[in-house]
This record gives sequence, C-alpha cells and structure tokens, in this order.
Amino acid sequence: MVKLVAIDGPASVGKSTLAKKLSKKYKSPILYSGKLYRAVALEVIKRKINPNNVREILKCLSFVNLKKLESKELYSSEIDNISSKISAKKQLRDELIKIQREFPKKHGRGKKFAIIEGRDIGTVIFPKADYKIFLWADAETRARRRYEQIKKNGKKASYKKIFKEINARDRKDLTRKIAPLIPASNSVLLDTSYIDIEQVFKALIKIILKT
Repeated sequence: MVKLVAIDGPASVGKSTLAKKLSKKYKSPILYSGKLYRAVALEVIKRKINPNNVREILKCLSFVNLKKLESKELYSSEIDNISSKISAKKQLRDELIKIQREFPKKHGRGKKFAIIEGRDIGTVIFPKADYKIFLWADAETRARRRYEQIKKNGKKASYKKIFKEINARDRKDLTRKIAPLIPASNSVLLDTSYIDIEQVFKALIKIILKT
C-alpha cells in the first residue's frame, strides 16, 4: 500500500521544492494542495467573481486541471490575496478535500509514496499520514524567497510589499477557525531559516529511512 508523506508549512517555506525533490527521488506522485486554491483564485480573477460569492467560486472547480498546476500565472500578489480569502470558505475546502483524499488512490497505485503538500495536510486532510513534516522559516527569509521567485518568473516585485503580505497571511492562517496552520502533534518540525533545501532534503530522507 502506498505510504503518505504530508508536508505542511506557511507560504514560501520550501514545501513545493522539497516535495518535488522527494517525488523525483522516489518517482512518486505529488499534489500541491496550495496550488489548487491558487488555480481556483485564478479563475475567480479571470471571471471577475466576488471572493465572497461561494456559489460562483464552486463553479470554478470544473476548470481546475491537476496537470496544469505549474503555470506561472499562479504566482502574484493578487493570487496570494484571493487564495487566502477563498481558502477560508468551508464549502470550497470541503470540495477540495475530496480531490486531495482521492489523489493517492488515483495516482499512487504501484508507487511507494504519494506526496501531498499544503497547510493542513497532516492535521485535517490526512491525519493518519505515514510521515508528517512541518516546515518553518522566519518571515524575512520567506519574503526574500518569494521576491526572488516572482522576479525569476519575469514579473515586478516589491520586497517590502511581499514581507507585509506574508505577515498578514501568517496571521490569517494561524488564527482562522477552519483548519488553522498548526503542526500536527506527531509531526517532525524542520526550521529552514538558516539551512538550504538540500540540508532539509537530507534530513527528510533520514526520517523516512529510519521508519
């Protein structure tokens, strides 16, 4: 049976990069749950939907393609803002939870691992995941990483604005009533503030090999 690896943490902490490296090493399927919300947010923006109009937001799900979650369009301050707002909508979360929970069954057959990364994977989506990793880094480090990521994608960016937005996003994620951003009680906490992704990756491999 496929084993589940849950990787949680705040924005720009390295979840996606770590998940991708793990996926490549073990040839395992990966689902970026945060990108699901970003994909919905993109549709909300394109269709000029009010972020509080849950009925119309749910219609956007039919346009989300799991194979097209690598689009550069998913990374902008506007997407960050909208995805944060709609992620607090219970009806949307319930529908996306179904997609996330079906992922290992649909894509993990014959594989050793299925990797899911997000903010509430180990606490809400897969509370019985075989491996639970919670990544953390200080806001300044994450703001710098996001700034560099946006610039790399050829877009304009303001470090000060990104830093402010990350702090605001953290406050929302940590204090929201529905699925707040918290480490699962039995998760492994890895602080990436002063170590690079290669060191984090080696630490994760050691954790997997020990069990």
